[in-house]
Amino acid sequence: MDAATTMNPSRSLILMVDPYSTGCMVAQEISKRGYPIMAVWTKGFSPEMKSEAHIPLSCRDLTYISQVDDLDHWNVDDLVRAVQQSATEHARSRGYAEDYYTIGGCIAGGEAGVDMADLLSERLGVMSNGAKGDFANRRDKKIQQELIRKAGMRSVRQACGKTFEEVEDFLKSESFPVVLKPTDSAGSDGVKLCHTMEEAKDHFHHLLKVEAVNGGYNEQVLCQEFLRGKEYVVDHASRNGVHKTMMVWVYDKRPRNGSQFVYFGMLPIDPQSEEAKMLIPYTRGVLDALGMAHGPSHGEVIITRDGPCLVEMNCRAHGGDGNWAPLGRALTGGKYCQIEGTAAAYLDEEEFDKIPDVPPSPLKASGLEVNLVSYSKGTIKSTPGFEIIKKLPSFVHLSPAVSIGSDVKFTVDLITSPGCCVLMNNDSDVLDKDLQFIRYLEEINGLFVYETKGESLARPTAATFGLGSLPTGKKAAAHRRAMSIDRPGLLRIMSQDRPELRGRGLMKRFTTVDASKEVVIVVDPYSTGCLIVQEIQSRGYKVIALWTKGFSEEMKKHVPLSCKTMSYHQQVTEGGDIGETTRLLYKAAGALRIVSCICGGEAGVDAADVISERLMVRTNGAQGAFAYRRDKKVQQELIKAAGMRSIRQAAGKELSEVESFLRSERYPVVLKPTDSAGTDGVKLCHDYDEAKEHFELLFEVEAVNGGFNTEVLCQEFLRGKEYVIDTVSRDGEHKTMAVWVYDKRPANGAAFVYFGMIPLDTGSLEAKLLINYTNNVLDALGMKNGAGHAEVILTPTGPCLVEMNCRAQGGDGNWRPLARALTGGYSQVEGCVDAYLDKKAFHCLPKIPPSPPKAFGQEVILVSYAEGDVIGTPGYDDIKELESFVYLETGVAIGGRVEHTVDLLTSVGSVILLHDDEEVLKRDIATIREMEKNNKLFELKQSSRLMHAVSTMNLNNLSLAES
Repeated sequence: MDAATTMNPSRSLILMVDPYSTGCMVAQEISKRGYPIMAVWTKGFSPEMKSEAHIPLSCRDLTYISQVDDLDHWNVDDLVRAVQQSATEHARSRGYAEDYYTIGGCIAGGEAGVDMADLLSERLGVMSNGAKGDFANRRDKKIQQELIRKAGMRSVRQACGKTFEEVEDFLKSESFPVVLKPTDSAGSDGVKLCHTMEEAKDHFHHLLKVEAVNGGYNEQVLCQEFLRGKEYVVDHASRNGVHKTMMVWVYDKRPRNGSQFVYFGMLPIDPQSEEAKMLIPYTRGVLDALGMAHGPSHGEVIITRDGPCLVEMNCRAHGGDGNWAPLGRALTGGKYCQIEGTAAAYLDEEEFDKIPDVPPSPLKASGLEVNLVSYSKGTIKSTPGFEIIKKLPSFVHLSPAVSIGSDVKFTVDLITSPGCCVLMNNDSDVLDKDLQFIRYLEEINGLFVYETKGESLARPTAATFGLGSLPTGKKAAAHRRAMSIDRPGLLRIMSQDRPELRGRGLMKRFTTVDASKEVVIVVDPYSTGCLIVQEIQSRGYKVIALWTKGFSEEMKKHVPLSCKTMSYHQQVTEGGDIGETTRLLYKAAGALRIVSCICGGEAGVDAADVISERLMVRTNGAQGAFAYRRDKKVQQELIKAAGMRSIRQAAGKELSEVESFLRSERYPVVLKPTDSAGTDGVKLCHDYDEAKEHFELLFEVEAVNGGFNTEVLCQEFLRGKEYVIDTVSRDGEHKTMAVWVYDKRPANGAAFVYFGMIPLDTGSLEAKLLINYTNNVLDALGMKNGAGHAEVILTPTGPCLVEMNCRAQGGDGNWRPLARALTGGYSQVEGCVDAYLDKKAFHCLPKIPPSPPKAFGQEVILVSYAEGDVIGTPGYDDIKELESFVYLETGVAIGGRVEHTVDLLTSVGSVILLHDDEEVLKRDIATIREMEKNNKLFELKQSSRLMHAVSTMNLNNLSLAES
């Protein structure tokens, strides 16, 4: 807009008090109009705030004729003399007369300069808001509320004091949360939402001890009610008490990452909207009540149930480095924003009068400021998302708050936001697509590439959600989700109103008329092994539990909810050798005939093979390489020898034995103990140093089943979908009980987060490939009898074994009702017992489950997008009410702590859903995912949080669109 000036610009000196952030842009606008500018720095204003970090990129060439620092021992008259002397010296240096410059205006260049700008302008006799009476302290947030209350306007309940005793009564009477802030600091400085008296007291004392962001120390603390409602910003420029609305904005705040108030952006609103019609007259009334007749203002207002209420009035221009300025101009038709309005208010009455009373309706462009939200954390290696954002059609500028080498955190407030950008486009559809694309980038963690770190590749088992023994190694804390002794007890909930789950096509099976005179040995019966025990007992057999040496007492308590309590004919602990163990078993059996020896869990596999062979009952044997079939290295060697796709690998007891492999193999690589449970200690390492560290760690920590690891296996990282194939076998005849596929997705910055386990139709091409491959693996490993639980990845070169677990699927058998429903009446539990004890029933089992399946269901693994201390679990109650609900298991309960889910060790728990109607299942899954995303699973203890207004943030490294 052309300026018809009313002063001689070249001789009218404008003082800018503490010019930083948007204040620099105001100074630059004034300088463009030909006015010389002098910077005046108030007492205590920090050198850091004067630095380039707080100067917008577009203002880096801004110059002042001189800069004057208000010294500690000066009063206002001393400062006036110093300003006049500096002006005289500059005029003299240019060869002008000493009285060449006339001071034409004095403007606050930032929050810290407001009081001095009012006082100095009044003393110099230029346009001023004055500093008499209460107006001397109009920047004081307490005074602001008192002045608008006197004017009969809605104000905040509050109390203020220099000592805690002065505000204690207010805090005791006011409902929490409450807001605490310094009375005279910058709007974002030290403002905190406190949820308890203790938090409020701590923050009160903290504020009196710390230096304010602009320099100096806080003298009083203001305690205020917490206003509930939408938050708005109303920007004005005023001259002689005439207020012109420059723009009205609304903050987009949503719950994310466990925080209730995460800023997603700032959107302009139409000045003729119902909100604007309330906000504009209210804000102008506030300006009058505060005696703000001249200059820019930035009002933060919440529309409560009682109408608009001031949060605070910033007696200066909208902050944020003026990044909003290009958008502001476009919204008004390219003519003006608050920066030009401020210059006109002080320097050009005619121009100011031409500015419309409010922005045009409808607004002349579509745009918004976008606050970036991080759903991950890590150290930044590169910022590909920033480069993508700059190429969007609507891009105007980007203001990153982080850069390469910075540590990104989950965004829970403005301080943890990785930056902001401004989007603008005449086509609202294009704008919306660009905005949604940025939100998509955030959700897939596409903004950043982080420096790599070891990732857990643990697979779902019951131990994942809060069971298992606590390793005693010095670094065991890293595996805290799977090691639950130090956490609240496991919470398990089973549906009580689904009778069809209890009797779905099941057949009562008996093997012989002499079953009551026979006994079965089950080695290490825990998790699903307990279900196998009870299935055996239901057929009339007695069961002896054989516990292997070193099997922990904690793991013996690992009993599924559906089993309630376990009882055995006898319990025996493994002897010093096979001979002693055999004698102990015969003694325990007494007159009963031992007819079978079955593995009840991963730790019992080797012993079950050896003992069954010695007892001459049905066995897989333990001769030659088959003696080590549980060893993951041996498994790969055996299938490789059989001509099947296997994993490149190396194993050793010393790092030197695997060093050549680790230095030659393409990263990432997988490291795991050779003989542990599937989830125990498996980790994806991205470089040699990480692999070396994890190799050494595995020898320091106790295995989840007890004992210590004796060898570590290093393997290539297989790329492809991961499947589970559950089998049962009798005399080398293999039958597939179920095929599952893991639902893995990126979340919270991790590439492989388990979201569930989904049954796969056995008529599909994948299932046919997997079943044939798995049967060949069973043959190669000599697994002729019993249950098998294969984990296979379908690579570009075909199926490849991850590992074969020579026992039934774990997870406490929570999947059993689902498996029965899918097949129409049987699962791996029944099939395993048939394989050992009922030849006829085994032969009646289908080779593969029916296609299509008889019902719809899946295991949903719960994912947390928040972290904190749990004080309520409303989501569990909602999940229980879902129509397809069968079972919920979680290690996170009231009194515990939940973390962001980045692997199975940090997952929340597992839910089994099942229904005859596929649409019901889909709806219930979507409901759970929505609850996760909106942090509705838990009520978390609220901690005090800094409440930064977007407008006060100074985001550095402004990146402008080339256009």
